[in-house]
Amino acid sequence: MRDKPFAITLDPGSSLANHTGSWRTMKPVYLDRLPPCNAGCPAGENIQGWLFHAESGDYEQAWRVLTLDNPLPAIMGRVCYHPCEDVCNRGHLDSAVGINSVERFLGDEAIRHGWKFDKPAATSGKKVLVVGAGPSGLSAAYHLARLGHRVEIHEAGPLSGGMMRFGIPKYRLPRQVLDAEVARILDFGVTLKLDTRVTNIEDSMHSGNFDAAFLAVGAHIGKRAFIPAGDAARIMDAVSVLRSMEGEERPLLGRRVVVYGGGNTALDVARTARRLGATETIIVYRRTREKMPAHNTEVEEALQEGVMIKWLSTIIHAGEHDLTIEKMALDEKGYPQPTGEFETMAADSLVLALGQDVDLSLLQNVAGLEIKDGMVQIDGNMMTGHPGIFAGGDMVPSERTVTMGVGHGKKAARHIDAWLRHRSYVPAAKHEPVTFDMLNPWYYSDAPKIMRPVLDAIRRQSGFEEVQGGLDENNALFEARRCLSCGNCFECDNCYGVCPDNSVIKLGHGKRFRINYDYCKGCGICVAECPCGAIKMVPEDV
Repeated sequence: MRDKPFAITLDPGSSLANHTGSWRTMKPVYLDRLPPCNAGCPAGENIQGWLFHAESGDYEQAWRVLTLDNPLPAIMGRVCYHPCEDVCNRGHLDSAVGINSVERFLGDEAIRHGWKFDKPAATSGKKVLVVGAGPSGLSAAYHLARLGHRVEIHEAGPLSGGMMRFGIPKYRLPRQVLDAEVARILDFGVTLKLDTRVTNIEDSMHSGNFDAAFLAVGAHIGKRAFIPAGDAARIMDAVSVLRSMEGEERPLLGRRVVVYGGGNTALDVARTARRLGATETIIVYRRTREKMPAHNTEVEEALQEGVMIKWLSTIIHAGEHDLTIEKMALDEKGYPQPTGEFETMAADSLVLALGQDVDLSLLQNVAGLEIKDGMVQIDGNMMTGHPGIFAGGDMVPSERTVTMGVGHGKKAARHIDAWLRHRSYVPAAKHEPVTFDMLNPWYYSDAPKIMRPVLDAIRRQSGFEEVQGGLDENNALFEARRCLSCGNCFECDNCYGVCPDNSVIKLGHGKRFRINYDYCKGCGICVAECPCGAIKMVPEDV
């Protein structure tokens, strides 16, 4: 009796008659998709790119990829409100990746180890003036220097940092962190001139032989409101109060402090007042919490520290030792309306936190430059109506955050570089966005988000020690590894393992895979089983 033959598995290509690709109407293709974190970052960071290096433990390379877009990661890891995390796909699975936490860790590591930026390979011979040493100006200067241009920053104040220094309290941003990241930019070759006010931009450009200019003056002028007041009423603006915290003499606010406004600046002033010894600090805001522009985390921390908030209220008179408050009510459209109900509130001082304006006096009589509603008008290339003068940050219509300012600086630098080289800057085309429904979350294990340590509320009321702590290396590594790598292959080998036709060919580490379409039936199993949505079925004729 003859033995039965053993079953034999043929490798692809072992039989010319085994071609199965002719059965297909649809075929799988590998592609790179745009992760929501990258798309949601106002600074345009390649978040997924630097997280890839962080999760492998190569923190310096992660920092170098990060700083290709943002030169201030230790600062941003403290003050950015991380919109990237709001759109993170992991939030649909358990909770968003702590991107901001890892960014801060990388920034702190760079300061601790003294990492420096690599010098540009070539110089252009062009010279650019940057007006203002805030986030937008520093970012533009850094990116222009990377592109080989000589850059000089003229700052009217005695210290660098702009509103990062004079508008963000030390308990949120320690000054040694700010100074370290500014020093690294200056070490990169950028020149900074402090106490140098630009009174006429055209004169400054001509006298300094500058080929282009970027205007990045911060919003340092506090807005006022008409509040009838007695001669002895103590009324200050929030910007002046926060700015005075950088001097030797701290502001005298008294024991009972009222702050009028609902933004982050109002919360910063109220929390600062508590630290200066105020026993009672109340924020008066004319709308509800849902309409409050301040970030929710800031509101929660303020409440923990004993700051009180009086909603649906407005101030109509300031006396010597008290304020008159009128209650508001929402109409059918949700807008606050006066009710005619009044109450008196004791107060030693009233701080107005109603927003800030930019000093635009340096732009008087500049030909072609248009100012509308206190904002400099720019085109899609961030250039004003005057050739060679660009603007960004608080000076132009946009959201006023550090992250947005850094993004403006980078974008402007690229357009300035192109203008100096007599060409146009065309951004690379964006990939197709990846959404949660494109992922296969079954392959990802549960991994709860690591929360950053927070200083005890009692200690927060008596000093300016940093409130929110950072992650250690183990926690930062864990948090980075929570990334789902949405839309981009990370070589998990799932497609290689599940293909019933062995038509997926592994190309080696870092090279990903390709498909041998002679043997692919177009069954779509690889697409269904790809964890990160990096494979797509397309019609056969595409």
